[in-house]
Amino acid sequence: MSTQPDRVLIFDTTLRDGEQSPGATMNVDEKLAVARQLARLRVDIIEAGFPFASPGDFEAVQRIAAEVGTPEGPVICGLARATRPDIEAAARSLAPAAKGRIHTFIATSDIHLRYKLKKSRDEVLAITQEMVALAKSFVEDVEFSPEDAGRSQPEFLYQVLEAAIAAGATTVNIPDTVGYLTPREFGHLIHGIRENVPNIDQAVISVHGHNDLGLAVANFLAAVENGARQLECTVNGIGERAGNAALEELVMALHVRRQYYNPFLGRPAESEAPLTQINTQEIYKSSRLVSNLTGMLVQPNKAIVGANAFAHESGIHQDGVLKNRLTYEIMDAQLIGLNQNQIVLGKLSGRNAFRSRLKELGFELSEQELNRAFLRFKEIADKKKEISDRDLEAIVNDETLQVAEHFKLALVQVSCGSSASPTATVTLRTPDGEELMDAAIGTGPVDAVYKAINRVVDIPNDLIEFSVQSVTAGIDAMGEVTIRLRHKDRIYAGHAANTDIVVASADAYVNALNRLYSALQQGQSLHPQRAQATVGSSL
Repeated sequence: MSTQPDRVLIFDTTLRDGEQSPGATMNVDEKLAVARQLARLRVDIIEAGFPFASPGDFEAVQRIAAEVGTPEGPVICGLARATRPDIEAAARSLAPAAKGRIHTFIATSDIHLRYKLKKSRDEVLAITQEMVALAKSFVEDVEFSPEDAGRSQPEFLYQVLEAAIAAGATTVNIPDTVGYLTPREFGHLIHGIRENVPNIDQAVISVHGHNDLGLAVANFLAAVENGARQLECTVNGIGERAGNAALEELVMALHVRRQYYNPFLGRPAESEAPLTQINTQEIYKSSRLVSNLTGMLVQPNKAIVGANAFAHESGIHQDGVLKNRLTYEIMDAQLIGLNQNQIVLGKLSGRNAFRSRLKELGFELSEQELNRAFLRFKEIADKKKEISDRDLEAIVNDETLQVAEHFKLALVQVSCGSSASPTATVTLRTPDGEELMDAAIGTGPVDAVYKAINRVVDIPNDLIEFSVQSVTAGIDAMGEVTIRLRHKDRIYAGHAANTDIVVASADAYVNALNRLYSALQQGQSLHPQRAQATVGSSL
């Protein structure tokens, strides 16, 4: 990779910063599924995690490095604070990757130096030089971030960046850690770095930013205009607090407005060459996968991937679109992989047709996963006359992306009505075949089901979010249920889909409880980036 790329590099941090969203924690297999999808999306770099954080994070980075970090695949990156144990752990986890990168960071703003690090500028400068050099001794590709760069004193920031590059950093990342800057300020910051860091031409300028003021994407685009060539972003914009810059918004902004951005990359304005190497037709599927695995729903009016992004309610808009789509649409839904031509399967459709359609939709399933998904397809097809692509997507995600089943829903039965007390009976089955049954009365059928499940699985928790979405239109539509529950200081998400909303609600709740139960068995503690007593924090 040259130090000055002729396009914009996409650095995806969904598996690291995105996972810091409350409740978005994924297990190793789920992270691997996302990493494989990111490779299909053709991101340049995958920040696979924070290896020193926990054995689970280390294992996830190591497996992604081995299975996704192929010579033809993306660069696999691990985050490390500017400490020897962090950097050594990152190096060990990245060893299987054909192209590995260590991303190390230390804060440079006066407020962080005084209150968090309790170190002088000279000490931070010395640590930067030593730790970047240490990282360089393990890998050729080293990225350095001055945390809270947006609030750092510019002259000191220039000094730290110069030292990092001299010590071997090939990418210098400029984080707006607290989402404070405006686009003009962010662009000016990047311009100042280009003008005042003597060896800046030896490194790629990257940007990382949070969306606290809703300006992250605009800030990044301003950074591109001023010389940034790597954008650190997440699918659906998930991440700490208000999230990160959204990958899909950045990629499509650069695609739709490439005539505007071409000159900033030294290209003729009329050039049609893509500004990123992203396969845009994988955007929608990537969004759905991350949403399902994290339990973080995409709001309907979300740019690019929201349910309403290509919908038209106004009569004037509908009339214009019918005459020519360009009147009210600046991009085609099919460009992001949203297939408008729904091919329908039914209960008479065979296994080969099912397999073929899944392959066309981009799903690569193992034989075992295909078997589970096909059985579920037949079950749903007996209840629904027609199965659409969206239904197939929900079925596959529901059957192939589940956590370890400590408890499996074997039966749920409810009785309710305008003059009856909602009552639910549930039976859960354990891996050794034991069946646990109980019943409860609630304020409604779902409440009764959850109370009955809680009587069987005695793990205290608070339900903090319950959401139901229709997969497709129609009275027989499948419903997707997403829930989030809190146990002590952590949040766990559950997701399920079924034509019966009560059953989907029960499955989603059991799914979340399985996550919680797994975490309790593993004795999970706070992520180092979330713990107040540790040296580092979120970029």
